[in-house]
Amino acid sequence: MLRGLRNPLWPLLLLLLLLLPPPGTWGHGSRARPREGAEEAGSAGSWSAFQGLRERLRAAGALCRRYWALFSCRVWPDGCRQDEEAPARPLGLEADLRVRLHGQHLARELVLTAARGYLELPRPDKALALSFHGWSGTGKNFVARMLAENLYRDGLRSDCVKVFIATLHFPHHKYVDLYQEQLASQIRKTQEHCHQTLFILDEAEKLHPGLLEALRPHLERQAPENPRAKSPRTIFLFLSNLGGNIINEVVLNLLKAGWSREEIGMEHLEPQLQAEIVESTDSGFGHSCLVKENLIDFFIPFLPLEYRHVRLCARDAFLSQELLYTEEALDEVAKMMVYVPKEEQLFSSQGCKSISQRINYFLP
Repeated sequence: MLRGLRNPLWPLLLLLLLLLPPPGTWGHGSRARPREGAEEAGSAGSWSAFQGLRERLRAAGALCRRYWALFSCRVWPDGCRQDEEAPARPLGLEADLRVRLHGQHLARELVLTAARGYLELPRPDKALALSFHGWSGTGKNFVARMLAENLYRDGLRSDCVKVFIATLHFPHHKYVDLYQEQLASQIRKTQEHCHQTLFILDEAEKLHPGLLEALRPHLERQAPENPRAKSPRTIFLFLSNLGGNIINEVVLNLLKAGWSREEIGMEHLEPQLQAEIVESTDSGFGHSCLVKENLIDFFIPFLPLEYRHVRLCARDAFLSQELLYTEEALDEVAKMMVYVPKEEQLFSSQGCKSISQRINYFLP
């Protein structure tokens, strides 16, 4: 009987099932889907029917392949490696970033381009290092989680993903030598176990210089004759609030000058962001070998979020819990946030952080 499951029609049936509306939206009618046309241009609600179907097919196809691989591993375990040495490429990452990440056109484009380009290299000679910068709540951890979910079937729970939080895992500077050994050991063991690894270092601006120095061998370019050239593909993500203020200042000035948010490009932000990182006296990150020796491939700015983006985050929070909502409810949630600067009241001071907790006020 199981032999019949190898029929090629099975992936097609799975795809058709994935194209059905999510169970949480069945029977909700218009109450479950507010006037999305009123939201920001380029968001999921303002796509044309053709574009929406195309993205849905692409995402569903990627999910179909991922779940078919998982199902095959459960049915025919002899033909499947259990250590996730061949995780899926981020086929659904583009759709995830476009639909779920709001107000971050630069981060979306840079992360997708960098990840896709790196994973398509036949034999990379260097780990990919991305450094995310911006205020809390703008989506840095959210994007890191999306990348993990699209690379590994278990997402952040995968044995091939390691998350380090500076103040939690390396709290005491007097133990930096011990932390260096532990960090190097974790990286080495994970790379031995997996063909593709992801390391996320949160609060990167609070990492001790000694720990940043310990990462150098893992980020340097490897010569072809070096035995480590055969080491697994590795992606490092550094998440930091460093540079958030200068990003916000540049964005605010451009908006005041009449620029639209979507017209803001890296040429407007990159020079000021890198200068802020290098000149910071509150963090050793900008003075580390990683920055001075250009071992980080991309510094990615996360823009401050506006009222309209907070509403979209609130909508997503309602839908994720399969709750009914109204336009008025989205406005109420968005109005609970604090906006700055004091005069313009333009940017959410916490981004979309704590949105999921705030919708509890609307539960019956």
